[in-house]
Amino acid sequence: MAALTATTPAPARPRKLLASRRTRVGILYALPVVVYLLLLFVYPIFSTLLLSLKDADGSFTLHWYADALSGVNLSVLFTTLRISAETAVLSLVFGFVLAQAITRLKPLWAGLAMLVVVVPHFISALVRTYGWIIMLGDKGMVNETLAWAPGAPFQLLYNELGVVIGTTSMMLPYTVLLLYGVMRGVDRRLLAAAASMGAGRVTIFCRVYLPLVGPGLASAGLLSFILSLGYYITPALMGGPNQTMIATLINQQVTKENQWNGAAAQGVILLLLTLAGLLLVKLVSSLGASRKKRSGS
Repeated sequence: MAALTATTPAPARPRKLLASRRTRVGILYALPVVVYLLLLFVYPIFSTLLLSLKDADGSFTLHWYADALSGVNLSVLFTTLRISAETAVLSLVFGFVLAQAITRLKPLWAGLAMLVVVVPHFISALVRTYGWIIMLGDKGMVNETLAWAPGAPFQLLYNELGVVIGTTSMMLPYTVLLLYGVMRGVDRRLLAAAASMGAGRVTIFCRVYLPLVGPGLASAGLLSFILSLGYYITPALMGGPNQTMIATLINQQVTKENQWNGAAAQGVILLLLTLAGLLLVKLVSSLGASRKKRSGS
């Protein structure tokens, strides 16, 4: 009995061997994904960065960034930021109203309403853009409906109004989906408790409901803004020369001017703006999670 108990220590070495084997198997499984990301994500970005820092003779320079942040190129960058901000604001306004209305429906009708919102997103953006061009044209449905109004037909295409209408319609499904998920997660007992304490509808909305969905609103707005920064099809087809956005400018520099270095610099600037927006989304999400945790405790 004593000999048996003396030979039964914990098998530490087999556990270490099993752990190391699992590690090797995990690395082996992850290797294709790592190679895929390196070849199709890291390498193109690194090559674009190097291209934006090289001159015609192969020497390193910041000339292309200085050119991208001056003159007409800087005006295009400001136009991109302005149209993206307008799109984000309008997407939030319409998305908030629509998502709020859907949350008040019964589950069956809410599912059908979300289906109506989501299904157009699966249609090609090019087809949807041409649909807007047909609707907003001088002989389109909108101008034919408003033919009685003074000033008709209205110029709804090839200006900033047309671009914002088109981009807002493209961003709206993202906003509604995100806000709907946030609004569904709001504890309605908090609203009922505020009402039982004598708070009016405006007070409940501003002091209780809006702070609860605030992080979701910020995330949805930033998401729409980020997606609009690099949007190409709708601004190119529905905008005019004064609504040239940075994605259109990059396309012109590559296809018409054969200016790959300048286009690479514009792409890096667009990537930095996107990364800054994603960092803001992460910051807002973490702040919202910590606020919810504090309110729950």
